[in-house]
Amino acid sequence: MGIAAAGLAVFSVKLSAEAVLGYKDTPLLPSGKWHVHDPDRPVPPVVTPGAAFSHGAQPPSDATVLFDGTDLSKWKSAKTGDAPWKIQDGYMEVVPHSGNILTKKDFGSFQLHLEWAEPENVQGNSQERGNSGVIIYGLYEIQVLDNYNNPTYPDGQCGSLYGQTPPLVNACKKPGEWQSYDIIFESPRWNKEKELDRPASATVIQNGVVLHHKQALIGPTGHKKLATYKNTQASTGPIELQDHGNPLRFRNIWIRTIGDEEKP
Repeated sequence: MGIAAAGLAVFSVKLSAEAVLGYKDTPLLPSGKWHVHDPDRPVPPVVTPGAAFSHGAQPPSDATVLFDGTDLSKWKSAKTGDAPWKIQDGYMEVVPHSGNILTKKDFGSFQLHLEWAEPENVQGNSQERGNSGVIIYGLYEIQVLDNYNNPTYPDGQCGSLYGQTPPLVNACKKPGEWQSYDIIFESPRWNKEKELDRPASATVIQNGVVLHHKQALIGPTGHKKLATYKNTQASTGPIELQDHGNPLRFRNIWIRTIGDEEKP
């Protein structure tokens, strides 16, 4: 199916004929080596993460708690009205096809902690298995996906800067187990001429394993599209969690503003 042989050796699942493992009819990325969602791009090696790195991490005194397991008062529907996801046992769960949710407040550069769990009942493969995402300002997506024995195109793998940069490694746990993301995001900056002065960048740690370190984004996320910046794009915005039709669970979400932006 176009995946490197080394990557195939990692996975033991049998793929259905419908599994999409990448595309070759998409634009080339700026490096000129790979297409967007290229199936021939090197597959990140699998590593076994620490058992519970930062799970239950308490928010620092200057953090804004976005979800403490009791209510969704800091969130709203991306469609209209209150956040429609359900709450039970200290976590929120995606109600499939109810729509994304996003924070009521906007943020600039930040440190974000959240914990999430893939559905224990495994269904689908490739991009259809446990798909969600952390979408920053509604523009930049850090992929959430069940990549435990589930190959997909590398720049769509769990922890990828979707459609741009694969994670350094695959640090996924088994479906149903709690996992953690610790994300440091630096917002883009524009000069007086409205030219890009500094691209957005992200450091992403999954389960105690570094996936990206100050990795620059080439623009907002797109599917099968080449990302490019526009001078109308913001340097602040909400944190959005994606409903991709899978019942993902999230808990213990907090955020700290960093840099020269105003505190939320």
